[in-house]
Amino acid sequence: MTINLALGKSLAGGLLAATLAACTAPATDMAEPAMDDGRAVLFEEGFDSGSLDRAKWNVIGPDFWVNNEQQAYFDSPETIKFEDNVEGADGGVLILEPVWKPGMDTNEERNADFISGRVNTRGNFDFTYGRAEARIRMPDNVGAWPAFWLLGNGDWPYTGEIDIMEYVGDKSWTAVAIHGPGYSGDTPLVERRYFPEGQDVTDWHVYGVEWTKDEIAFDVDGDVFYTVSRAEIERYGEWRFDTPKFVILNFAVGGIYPWKVFDIEEPYYGLPQETADAIKRGEVRMEVDWVRVLGPE
Repeated sequence: MTINLALGKSLAGGLLAATLAACTAPATDMAEPAMDDGRAVLFEEGFDSGSLDRAKWNVIGPDFWVNNEQQAYFDSPETIKFEDNVEGADGGVLILEPVWKPGMDTNEERNADFISGRVNTRGNFDFTYGRAEARIRMPDNVGAWPAFWLLGNGDWPYTGEIDIMEYVGDKSWTAVAIHGPGYSGDTPLVERRYFPEGQDVTDWHVYGVEWTKDEIAFDVDGDVFYTVSRAEIERYGEWRFDTPKFVILNFAVGGIYPWKVFDIEEPYYGLPQETADAIKRGEVRMEVDWVRVLGPE
């Protein structure tokens, strides 16, 4: 997720922690990893239980705020919900949904009219090298900012960030990015992936990244469209991708990235009235069929 350096101090306060082991599994039966085409399945979540597995996932609350986003995160069944029988999905689906809740946010500086959901695996699961992927469907709404990404356990950006999927409301493309010391904020290591004719973000797609000791390669539905090598990254700063990263799913609304793309400031920073109205009607949400992490090939 693109981070505004001016707000990095806020993020750093939320990300201070000791580096975890190279692959820390949740307290489940994953001590003996399953195999997928010869690769160990380090983490797998199908969201079939109808509730969030708190042994795997943490929920972020309203104290966290970056990027001038126009929502506050809340641990609520309104913002983090589950459904079965979703068209095109197999089993349960995680839904992160922004909700119109003026007056609920008590942060006077932010005073957000919206609440939304953000979950991560920090302290429960992380990994070094391998493949992370998720099957996701998103809405056609300008200024919606859902994301699927990996983050290091220490101070941002010094332990690295890998943005596997970011979407800001143009349904024809999603974006990826890499952040680290010397290449953070408006990182030069960013790429858009435009969908083939007849497809867009409102369809189900698998967003993935293959991360090795020498390169990071991004794909959508198996189509590798952007690869960055260690040497390319080191033209801008130090390679910080030999340390564990944890998984994040979140749904922001408005903020710095949508503002940069669409130049919208009213009625909200990065969020137009049409999307605000769609949120009020309950039409805006990110659906996640499953998330999986495989070990190195």
